[in-house]
Amino acid sequence: MANNTSGQGFRKGEVPEEIKGLNWGAFLLNWIWAIGNQTWIGLLCLIPCVNVVVQIVLLFKGNEWAWQSKEWDSVEHFLAVQKKWTYWGIGILIAGFALGFLSIVTAIAIPAIVNARG
Repeated sequence: MANNTSGQGFRKGEVPEEIKGLNWGAFLLNWIWAIGNQTWIGLLCLIPCVNVVVQIVLLFKGNEWAWQSKEWDSVEHFLAVQKKWTYWGIGILIAGFALGFLSIVTAIAIPAIVNARG
C-alpha cells in the first residue's frame, strides 16, 4: 500500500483490500467496539429491535468503518488490533456460556442434594 488512508472519513478514506472482510469483534462486542474504534454508528446497537440488524451490519462493514473512522499506523497494526477485539469477544462469549452452564447445573444440583438429605 502506497499511503495510509485511515481516519479520513467515509467519503475520502480508501479502504485497502486487506482490510475488507468479517469483523467478529465488532459483531460480538458491538457498542463497546464502536466506542473503542470511534465508529459511532455502532452505538445503534443500544436501541432495541435495531440492534440485531446493526450487529450483522457491523460484522460485514466493521473493518471498513473502523479504518475510515480512526487513524491507524499501518494495515498490520489495524489487523492486529481487530484480532485482539475478536479474541476478547470470543473469550467473553465462552465465559458467558460457561457461567450459564454452571448456573443450570447448580440450579439442578442444589435442590437434589437438599431433597436427598431430608
